[in-house]
Amino acid sequence: MQVESRTKGVWARVLAVCGLVSCLVLATVAVHAQSMAGRWAASGPTLDNGEAQKAILEVTQTGEQLKVNVRTPGYASEAKGTAKGNHFEIFGSDAAKPWFVGDLVGTELHIVQDNGDHWVAKAATPADEFPPLPYIDPPALHKVPYNGLAKTPPMGWNSWNLFESKIDDKTVRTMADAMVSNGMRDAGYIYVNIDDTWEGTRDAQGVLHTNHKFPDMKALADYVHSRGLKLGIYSGPGPRTCGGYPASYGHEEQDAKMIAEWGIDYLKYDWCSAGSIYKNEQLQPIYQRMGDALRATGRPIVYSLCEYGMGSVEKWGADVDGNLWRTTGDISDEWTSMIGNVETQIPTAPYAGPGHWNDPDMLEVGNGHMTDDEYRTHMSLWALVAAPLLAGNDIRTMSPVTKSILLNKELIAIDQDALGKQASPVKNGTLETWVKPLADGSVAVGVVNMGSAAAEATVNAKDLGLNAPVKSARDLWSHKAVHFSNGTYKASVPTHGVLLLKVSAQ
Repeated sequence: MQVESRTKGVWARVLAVCGLVSCLVLATVAVHAQSMAGRWAASGPTLDNGEAQKAILEVTQTGEQLKVNVRTPGYASEAKGTAKGNHFEIFGSDAAKPWFVGDLVGTELHIVQDNGDHWVAKAATPADEFPPLPYIDPPALHKVPYNGLAKTPPMGWNSWNLFESKIDDKTVRTMADAMVSNGMRDAGYIYVNIDDTWEGTRDAQGVLHTNHKFPDMKALADYVHSRGLKLGIYSGPGPRTCGGYPASYGHEEQDAKMIAEWGIDYLKYDWCSAGSIYKNEQLQPIYQRMGDALRATGRPIVYSLCEYGMGSVEKWGADVDGNLWRTTGDISDEWTSMIGNVETQIPTAPYAGPGHWNDPDMLEVGNGHMTDDEYRTHMSLWALVAAPLLAGNDIRTMSPVTKSILLNKELIAIDQDALGKQASPVKNGTLETWVKPLADGSVAVGVVNMGSAAAEATVNAKDLGLNAPVKSARDLWSHKAVHFSNGTYKASVPTHGVLLLKVSAQ
């Protein structure tokens, strides 16, 4: 869900979220280059639930190098920065552009994030301390029975890639309407998933309420259901979500019952601040706790584990009643991110199948930072690896090309194939060939051109695992039959493009 990749762990995820207290922390750190070592209390923008973002920073300095221990209501981590005089700059994964900049102004640290948010830090006092969180022991391991859902990879739309924190009730309703009117629902996209920032605060009884952007979640679920769709929502096993809102730590059964009563059909459960309490070796029992809680509600709820591929989740995700699990960090709308995520899937292939899917993250198709050929490759690879197809663009205003990519029914059929096998690539120079067995005995073949110039792809029938000579072949992007000659088919593939075939044997 964020700008930065989560492949570097939960801290990378925290830093990536614009508006997160932890991001502020980093910026504050750098300011200390002017002999500013010590403890600082930082405050920033107010969340949509009325809570002010806060952090405690403990800063040390060696020359121009800065190191800071960061604590927020849900997070604890470390960060580094540099400073010259009263000015600092902090860089993320993009070494060419500052992530945060700031200055020491009098006795305050004034910080500006790259998204424009402003923070101020002052010398910390005992009153600024956060109350300690009680440690809750993980449950004993046991196998949670399969919920019978997601027999093919889930399809739908998720709010984060495009809207991040700007999502609200009205937007969700318009997205549901668009999925009906543009044909997405009929093509199989049925989940409308609200990501982070819907949360309000907990009352005296521990009940979590929605914030002002979602005045009546039950009414919203009823509306989405009336359109022939299903509603998804977001939380996590830590004390805070990635966006700094209340998560489900210590309230798992209560929250599961609440979302079931609202009529929720899908839960994305994001590790985030749980990493400040539990070790990665404890992922399975912690996710099991919510799996048990969802099952106890009696409502069928697809369970999506978002742990960035940590802890070999593909080996135990199904045992906690997970229907899909993230195998990667967050995707971004760029070629290297997309390719990196799908290639992380390669060792997870044996663990994919009906009811339990490896998830390389949401689709970026139509968000504008890749070419049409790259988006076709993106969609083709997600289908070949049997990935969930969760659109992340503005489906209300799609271009004809974007619509043709997302609504390619022949490609969708490859993703949704009942056999549920996941392809893996064979590399040949700049070309990668992915072969996916299908339930009817045919195969899907994808040849991806990783190079910077067009290349000729050669598909040999003998390499496809068919039990007889080729009977028919079809190009799933041109929607035309193609012919193998002497057991071979050749075609030109544009740079970063894909050749996608369905090949049947006699």
